[in-house]
Amino acid sequence: MIESIFSLAFIAQGLRISIPYIFPALGATYAERGGVVNIALEGMLLVGAFAATVATHLTDNIAAGVLAGVLAGALLALLHGAATISARVNQIVVGIALNLFALGLTKFLCQLVFHSSSNSSRIAGLEQWTMIIGRLPVVGVLLENPFLVLALVAAIAAHVILFRTRYGLRLRAVGEHPEAADTLGISVVKMRYSGLLVSGALCGFGGAWLALDQHSFTDGMTAGRGFIALAAMIIGKWKPIQSVLASLFFGFTEALVILLQGGPVPVQFIQMIPYVLTMIVLAGFIGRATPPAADGIPYEKGNS
Repeated sequence: MIESIFSLAFIAQGLRISIPYIFPALGATYAERGGVVNIALEGMLLVGAFAATVATHLTDNIAAGVLAGVLAGALLALLHGAATISARVNQIVVGIALNLFALGLTKFLCQLVFHSSSNSSRIAGLEQWTMIIGRLPVVGVLLENPFLVLALVAAIAAHVILFRTRYGLRLRAVGEHPEAADTLGISVVKMRYSGLLVSGALCGFGGAWLALDQHSFTDGMTAGRGFIALAAMIIGKWKPIQSVLASLFFGFTEALVILLQGGPVPVQFIQMIPYVLTMIVLAGFIGRATPPAADGIPYEKGNS
């Protein structure tokens, strides 16, 4: 058992499982740094996975599938922004509503496109990429999983953007004190929309990975990953690098669950491990994790 945990196969599996946690966790960081609580990560992942499946099925091109997934996630984020930023509806309620909407919409469209409400036809996966890149010496091995490489790039980029650029400074200002940002000529509405759209795009990217990795779309295939990603962002204290590390923790925990199955421990207890650990870690860290001061608070110009 110990040898299996420290094997390259286990490490590779843990990294692979972490991908659909990393992208939405980074996305949530952008949204909440701007002052918008994004509970709809789950729905954005789901529509991203479905759109990627449909586009890949129609074009037999994974790049088209990834692009469709990103656009679908951003579109749902735009709907989120229209309700929470423009109409100032309660952000938690909107997030829950969008998750339910995504679940019903993808089921309906799956029946419409694939004549089944539970699963789609099989689509191409990353084998298209590996056939091309795998021929390159050394580099081919490093880039065999482009999503993993892009996850690392996205994490570093998020840290630089949020803490080393003017845009990041403005986004954080809007999340901490929107009235002060407004008096300096920063558009609170535009900044919050931008953070939310980036959040949706990253979620859609994570959803595209799920579809390509599983070679299909399955009803409810996100299976709570959006909520675990939200927990990872909170554990990471609204910081990109720490959020990625928390996502890796959950990914390797899930890999451990898979490794333990088939042993003497009842499978029901094994399947509980990720959720129990989530509650334990949140109970230990959330008390010391302080969100942006204006996170979840609608802003109306002139009512400061």
